[in-house]
Amino acid sequence: MPHPARRLRRTLAAALAVSAAALGLAVQPAQAAEPLRYVALGDSYSAGSGVSPTDFSSPLCLRSKVNYPKVIAGRTGADLTDVTCGAAQTKHFTQAQYPLVPPQVNAVTADTDLITLTIGGNDNSTFIGALLACGSAGLVTGGYGNPCETLNGSRFTDAIDDSTYPALKSALAAVRAKAPGARIAVLGYPWITPATFDSTCFSKLPIARGDIPYLRGLQSHLNDTIARAARESGAVYVDFSQVSEGHDACKASGTRWIEPVLGGNSIVPVHPNALGESRMADHTMTVLGLG
Repeated sequence: MPHPARRLRRTLAAALAVSAAALGLAVQPAQAAEPLRYVALGDSYSAGSGVSPTDFSSPLCLRSKVNYPKVIAGRTGADLTDVTCGAAQTKHFTQAQYPLVPPQVNAVTADTDLITLTIGGNDNSTFIGALLACGSAGLVTGGYGNPCETLNGSRFTDAIDDSTYPALKSALAAVRAKAPGARIAVLGYPWITPATFDSTCFSKLPIARGDIPYLRGLQSHLNDTIARAARESGAVYVDFSQVSEGHDACKASGTRWIEPVLGGNSIVPVHPNALGESRMADHTMTVLGLG
């Protein structure tokens, strides 16, 4: 004899089927949600330049197969179009970067659901210019004083205010125009240097002890400017100032998210390693509420 609970379930199921038939309703299986249409834009921090294995679909862009966009797509099942490219500037959202690398916004369409990006660090050679200037000055003084700050003063931050900020606003406006309904997440840059001088740092980043806070201040100013442009453009800003603390390029392998200039494990120094790209994906998903 059937168990009473089983008999009750069968009776309820039969009653529901009869009711549906009487109302002219067809019982359909639940439809799976369509995957997010996800477009990844940005520079080498988005591309994961230097992180193996390399994605050779666009060799000039030094794009990794494990960059943070691909990590996000893999975890969410999103349908990813990845046009990130090493050395990209904000102008390359609307201009071709190389003959076979078209403007990045070309990948964005009206039905795009999600867009992520890092951009701005290459404008005015902010990152490479400051690191070269401060590294050269640090080597000359043997790591003492603040020669880079003395020589350059506010030159880099002035360029961010005068040039990078309006370029960011223009680039984000171009993205929004292509996909008015998309969620746009603009990521800040994880810390490259520690907050204060670290005696072990000079062997990895040849920056004078007095210029460590100078470079940190420069990066903070750039991130603040990116955050401002993101908010004013209706985008979400993903702030790494807290979560990347203690994971700068001066830390040991396995702790650092950014590879150093000397003694690192990447052909592209002062860029995120695989751990950094993974953690950038983690925090971005947390901020966006992507499970």
